[in-house]
Amino acid sequence: MNVPLAILNTGLVTSVGLSAPASCAAMRAKLANPSETRFIDSGGETLMAHQAPLEQLLHGRAKLARMAAMAAEEALIAVPKSEWTGIPMLLCVAERERPGRIDGLADRLFAEIEQALEVRFAAQSAVVPYGRVAAAMALAKARELVLQHGFPHVLIVAADSLLGWPTLSHYERQDRLLTGQNSDGFVPGEGAGALLVGKPAGGSHLECSGIGFGVERAHVDSKEPLRAEGLTQAIKLALADAGREMHEIDLRITDLSGEQYYFKEAALALSRTLRRRKQEFGIWHPAESTGEMGAVAGISVLAMADAACRKGYTEGPAILAHMANDGGQRAAIVSHWIERR
Repeated sequence: MNVPLAILNTGLVTSVGLSAPASCAAMRAKLANPSETRFIDSGGETLMAHQAPLEQLLHGRAKLARMAAMAAEEALIAVPKSEWTGIPMLLCVAERERPGRIDGLADRLFAEIEQALEVRFAAQSAVVPYGRVAAAMALAKARELVLQHGFPHVLIVAADSLLGWPTLSHYERQDRLLTGQNSDGFVPGEGAGALLVGKPAGGSHLECSGIGFGVERAHVDSKEPLRAEGLTQAIKLALADAGREMHEIDLRITDLSGEQYYFKEAALALSRTLRRRKQEFGIWHPAESTGEMGAVAGISVLAMADAACRKGYTEGPAILAHMANDGGQRAAIVSHWIERR
């Protein structure tokens, strides 16, 4: 990044909180709120999931739209509503190939969010259908909109749910859900998140100074040996973009949600990028509180980084976030907390 991009405000709706402060406080305390679903696994046990506790009983795309609107409103709280129409919204949703993907994510969800907010966003808005790496891709697009097209703000919104039976049954058949019969899996979740980004200005803020992408051929469904080449490439590119080296990073925050494959990948990528010994190198994964939230994972990672820096409980100001989706796409973001009084 020639010019860093600042995270100006955040919004979150998760199973452990209906706002960013509530959700991030629960993540910090490692609280979780899984509950029973109406679905039964192959062993006859009720499937557990992280369900967002909205007051109104909604399902499917209607719930996604409501959660997304709540997160967007939170992120935009300091911007007069009369200015919202001049802001592009980049909507992060599940990959097109996601088993059981909810219909209408590419063409109807965006309009439903606008309807809920009673606003029309700028014509440069777009849908980013890349699951867990969508937030990073949207951040790269936001950088272009801010730095090359002169937009003062860009709103990145994500909404996703893995709680439909077609999705749950697929992952259960693949032994990827955490159940009484399978310890190597994730707990499915749902939620929404939002980031308001723009050029750095006055005041303390989290600056995203580097971003990188890679492709892993030995993805989770492949039979190839895992060497973490895609994630390693993404991390190296993000570090180079930010002008940093891995030993200068103080903390990692990732989208890891419980599967051994992704923990192994993160460990391999670290061994291939860290060239100087560090006494400690923390790694946080907010999905242990929220469950696997798909496209919302990237935003929850960045929102947690922002909250931790504002509250002063990180190991230092330099943070590496990295994400991976099942199709093999990898992303990494280097950010740095700028303290101004």
